[in-house]
Amino acid sequence: MTTGIADPTSRRLREVSESVTLAITAKAKALRAQGEDVIGFGAGEPDFPTPGHIVTAAQAACVEPANHRYSPAAGLPRLRTAIAAKTVRDSGLQVEDEEVLVANGGKHALYNAFQALVDPGDEVLLPAPYWVSYPEQIRLAGGTAVELPTDAVSGFRVSVEQLEAARTARTKVLVFVSPSNPTGVVYPPEEIEAIGRWAADAGVWVVTDEIYEHLVYGDARHVSLPVVAPEARERCVVVNGVAKTYAMTGWRVGWSIAPVAVTNAMARLQSHATSNVAGVTQAAALAALEGSLDDVAEMRATYDRRRRLTHDRLTAIDGVTCPLPEGAFYAFPSFEAFLGRRIGGRQVHTSLELCEALLEVARIALVPGEGFGAPGYARLSYALGDDDLVRGLDRLADALG
Repeated sequence: MTTGIADPTSRRLREVSESVTLAITAKAKALRAQGEDVIGFGAGEPDFPTPGHIVTAAQAACVEPANHRYSPAAGLPRLRTAIAAKTVRDSGLQVEDEEVLVANGGKHALYNAFQALVDPGDEVLLPAPYWVSYPEQIRLAGGTAVELPTDAVSGFRVSVEQLEAARTARTKVLVFVSPSNPTGVVYPPEEIEAIGRWAADAGVWVVTDEIYEHLVYGDARHVSLPVVAPEARERCVVVNGVAKTYAMTGWRVGWSIAPVAVTNAMARLQSHATSNVAGVTQAAALAALEGSLDDVAEMRATYDRRRRLTHDRLTAIDGVTCPLPEGAFYAFPSFEAFLGRRIGGRQVHTSLELCEALLEVARIALVPGEGFGAPGYARLSYALGDDDLVRGLDRLADALG
């Protein structure tokens, strides 16, 4: 119903863009609901079920009266301890329980971090391509995202020289991500060390997103920035979660690790925004972190096989270029050669229009590069079943052939 009243929503929310990944996924689901055979490369979500021992722990937690009540806003003490132990086990970063804040997913942890660190007018250095939510969360905190473009020639990696050239008196934060969403790039340890030392010398905070730490392949190796550059530790917020590693995207448990003063500030914010994370899901996360990594290894081996298949099939398409992903579960090919052409009878000039055409004529859902700050590219997730992966890549090749 229209009332004739002007839009009552706040300016900051009117300026926030819809998540491109969620939008393309919603379109694909709507077509499926109409009976269409749509193959979705869009969502950044494992196709595996959550490992059984984690589900069993959650089921047991459901009948525990303590989980029917509020818990501390910063997280269950035992879970904070387990996160600290997991962090030193997996990355070598020594963590105190008081530095850990349990949030409603990694996205929520990132939101808390930007709200805690960024004031209106502050600048946040954001290497591109970037995950779609970073610039919007920075904007919601009143900051300005300063995009630093990278490309396949640079390996989609930002350099210290770029960072220094972009730094101003208003620079407050650097967003650093390895392995990368959307490119699948993993920075070499020596480059991470150099970036961390630059940030420390410049007095710049670093928000480092390590959600894909366990999903690295071949000779690539994940290292944590505050470990290889300990001088940056006092101005570093590490964000992580169970979603990608343990196939727990729907459980919504993430966390941040930061200096105690920052963690306390984020906990105050969270106490007014969401209170605690649900007790049952915290119990599930605890089972994940304290359990075996065998299931993770099996999932990683499957992703490894799929990434090589995806890369081989994409680069076999005349006009498509695509680096071999080193981490996460995404490929990030360039479709620039197809812009200005007709796809299925439709003229396309942008990767957004290309993805719309591919969904229309080939019933495949890709995420356009515009949402990642990289026009001309698109992101494909290979975290989907083998049959759908092959059929989808066949459809893509046919549509572009």
